[in-house]
Amino acid sequence: MLKDFNCELRICSSSICSTRVISIRICSIYFVLMFWAVCFHNNLTAQQTPKRQVSDLKITTLSTMLADRGHGEWGYSALVEVGQKKILFDTGRYPETVLNNAQRLGIDLSEVEDVVLSHNHGDHTGGVLYLREHLKSINPTAISRIHVGKGIFTKRVGRPHSMQVLKDSLEADGVEFKIYDSVQEIFPGVWLTGNVPRKYDEKNYNPNSKLETKQGEVVDIVAEDMSLFINTTKGIVLLSGCGHSGIINTMALIQSRFKEKKITTAIGGFHLLRASDEQLKWTANQLKLFGLQQMNGAHCTGINSLVQLRDLMKGSRQNYVVGSVGDLFTLEQGIRPGAIAR
Repeated sequence: MLKDFNCELRICSSSICSTRVISIRICSIYFVLMFWAVCFHNNLTAQQTPKRQVSDLKITTLSTMLADRGHGEWGYSALVEVGQKKILFDTGRYPETVLNNAQRLGIDLSEVEDVVLSHNHGDHTGGVLYLREHLKSINPTAISRIHVGKGIFTKRVGRPHSMQVLKDSLEADGVEFKIYDSVQEIFPGVWLTGNVPRKYDEKNYNPNSKLETKQGEVVDIVAEDMSLFINTTKGIVLLSGCGHSGIINTMALIQSRFKEKKITTAIGGFHLLRASDEQLKWTANQLKLFGLQQMNGAHCTGINSLVQLRDLMKGSRQNYVVGSVGDLFTLEQGIRPGAIAR
C-alpha cells in the first residue's frame, strides 16, 4: 500500500512530491500502529477476564414454596457466599419471610451489603425494605447497595409505581442503586447478565401486562430481568429469579462471553411451570449442549416440569431437585436438598 501511494504522488510536481510522500507514510504507520494497539488491548482483556475463577461457593435457598424448615411462600430468595463475600439474590414476597427463614437456619444477614433484584415483581422484591430497616441497626451498611437491570423502574400500566416508591424510600435511607444493561462482573468471578437478548422464542411473561412509555403502551416483556452467574473452577453456576428472559436465552448470553466453559449448574426459578411437552423437550436438548449437570428448580420452575426435565436429561434425584427452603449448593458437594425434596 505504501508503494502505491508513493507512485501516485510522484506524478505531481517535484516541489511537493517528497512532502506528500512523507505525510502519507507517517499517517499509514500511525493507523497501522493504532490498529494493532486496539487489537492487542482487546485480546489482552479477553484473555484476562475469564481467568477470575471462584473456588469457594455456597448458595442457600431462603424463599420458595416448599419448606420443611422455616416458611414457604410464592417467591424467591437465595444467599450467595463467595469466600467471605455475601450477596442476597432477591428478597422473597412477604416482608419478613427471608429474615425469619435466615434466622431459623442460623444465618446472619446483617453482613450482607449487596442485594441483586432480578426483576420488578413483588414476589422477588417484597422483603428488601424490611431487611434494610431491621438490619441497619446492627450494621449501618447492611442492604446498602442494590443491583438491578435497566428498565426495572418503568411504570407498569394499571399498577402502582411500586418500584419507584421503593427506590425513593431506600435512597432516602442512604441506599445506592446500580443499574445494568449488559454483562458485568461485580466481584471477582461473580457476574450479572444485565438485559438478556431474546435470541430464542421463550415467552415467559404475561402478554396482557403493559408498560407506559413515551411512545404509548407496549407489552411488558420484563426487559430488566437478569440473572447472576459465577465463574467457578467447576464450570459456570447460574442463579435465576424467574427466568422471564428464558433459561436458554440467558445461557446463550453467558456462553457468548465464556465460550470455553460449560454451564454445569442452574439454581432458582426458570418459569417453566406452563411449558408444553414440546417446549420442555426443546429446552432439555439445549441444556445438554450447554453441559448442564445439575439443577435446583425452585419457585416458578414447576414441580412437574422439573421432573420431566430430569427424565429428558436422564438425570437423577440427587442432581435434579425441586427447590425448598434451606437447600444448599456447594462446589464440593453439589446440591444438598431439604428432606421434603429428596
